[in-house]
Amino acid sequence: MLRVLITNIKGGCGKTTIATNLAAAFAAGGFVTGLAEVDRQRSSLSWLKLRNGHGRAIEGLDWRKEVGDTPADLRRLVIDAPANLRMRHVDDLISEADLVVVPVLASVFDEGSTERFLAKLDELKPIRKGRKTVALVANRLRPRSKATQRLETFLERLGQPIAARLSDRAIYGELAVQGLSVFDIDGHLARPVRDEWRPLLNAIEEIS
Repeated sequence: MLRVLITNIKGGCGKTTIATNLAAAFAAGGFVTGLAEVDRQRSSLSWLKLRNGHGRAIEGLDWRKEVGDTPADLRRLVIDAPANLRMRHVDDLISEADLVVVPVLASVFDEGSTERFLAKLDELKPIRKGRKTVALVANRLRPRSKATQRLETFLERLGQPIAARLSDRAIYGELAVQGLSVFDIDGHLARPVRDEWRPLLNAIEEIS
């Protein structure tokens, strides 16, 4: 089983949007998929409830109180972590994951917290020893904007490669209210959005 943790201590960076769409991408690819909820707000579990059979099946796991067991038949697990986790809790979740995905926004207010969080991650033994991979996702980008250019420069300075660049699209919110993702529908609106996920999905499959 391949396990992907979505985390950043900065709130509002799109962790749940990435977690739900990534889980849907795995399910659409034919993998038996689980989505573990760590956030007390229950955003991922609420999304699954709205889904209610409309898309490929995804099993919800409630990890809000503690990390639980996973069904033996799962082949992909996405873990949706909340903001403001203490690093010891992040460490616990990383021990459960094969890959850590960190969403980053093009915002000057996110740069300091992101830089500190990445530095903390680098101190954790599984990452420091190279046993766990960290993948950054530049999220909610607006092409050719100054904020996007600033984010590219910021991440380049950190020496952190970007696994994917996801545009700011209304379609994510429109589908989320139905418990769906861009991987649950076809058509000219969804295809270019899915294409933006391809580098991240390819990187994940290389790890698997």
